[in-house]
Amino acid sequence: MLVRDILTEKVITVAPLAPLREAMQLMRDNNVRSLVVDKQHPHDAYGIITYTTILKTIVAEEGDIDLANVYDVATKPVITVPAEMDVKYVARMMVNMDVRRLVVLEGNQLEGIVTTSDIVGSILGMLDEV
Repeated sequence: MLVRDILTEKVITVAPLAPLREAMQLMRDNNVRSLVVDKQHPHDAYGIITYTTILKTIVAEEGDIDLANVYDVATKPVITVPAEMDVKYVARMMVNMDVRRLVVLEGNQLEGIVTTSDIVGSILGMLDEV
């Protein structure tokens, strides 16, 4: 099975210079726990911001997040995988690197996101077929 078979295509993105509050609102409006941070230019890298990242920022700033923007707290560059990679290698990478989500690229363009839930769900789906 390939990453392309299980990835989530609907990825919500946020501008790097967007205020952190805007990112939180995007997460809430779209019922997601992470956002892909757009590139600033064609040779830039994608980033990611998650609930955990935001929570750490809130704690560090003692609740005052209005001065922070996405770029200040995002993980960048984000770990990416090609859409054609075998899922077993992606699962191994996630375990070894202790990450829960990876951005999927086709060439150098955003294709989707793959999460541990996507992988476990696909395994459970295969068990149901047996």
